[in-house]
Amino acid sequence: MADKAEPAAGASGATLTISSKTYSAWSLRGWLLCRLAGLDVVEKPAPNDANNRAELLLLSPSVLVPRLTFDGASVWDTLAIAEFLNEEFPEAGLYPSDRIARAHCRSISGEIHSGFTNLRSALPMNLKVKHERFPVFSGARPDIERIETIWSECLETYGGPFLFGAKPTVADAMYAPVATRFITYAVSVSAPCLAYCRTVTEWAPMADWIAAAKAEPEEMEELEVEF
Repeated sequence: MADKAEPAAGASGATLTISSKTYSAWSLRGWLLCRLAGLDVVEKPAPNDANNRAELLLLSPSVLVPRLTFDGASVWDTLAIAEFLNEEFPEAGLYPSDRIARAHCRSISGEIHSGFTNLRSALPMNLKVKHERFPVFSGARPDIERIETIWSECLETYGGPFLFGAKPTVADAMYAPVATRFITYAVSVSAPCLAYCRTVTEWAPMADWIAAAKAEPEEMEELEVEF
């Protein structure tokens, strides 16, 4: 199964501004969306300044990363990038072809985009570590349970191994950082959800991203602290 659509004609010249591959869930989402669209991008590192550091430490949601620049357009925010790429490359199949499934995909993608703040705070994305055991803040439990419900319903309805069937969609790009969090912090989830986490992390674009993250030299001590 191909991990992305064929590179689109005229795709050269696209740039994607991203932050740390180790810690930035939003950068990962934007990058995966470009891969799903078959859009080859030049990665442009975000400035390593106080604002960008604050975004990584969950103190500021307003940093405009990721930012896609393509064919005269500049697009930030992951859902905006998803919709833009869907318009530019409709043949890539970023969303399911069925109208009902497509509405479902958009709904759960919007849910992860705007919610689950306790999960984000308690289990920040970190692709360089893997805990055997980790104390999960009780406030994050409802978020974990809701995500399990979302994943279970999708896998049962559409047959897996991705959330909407055999091919990854926008929803998988949006939930990919959550799958890495569950693995990093040894979060106990159902067998189907654990299998989905493995599907995501073994997905070829994800494997590329994880390898690049592990090669990053910089560390952020604030995100290594257990709490």
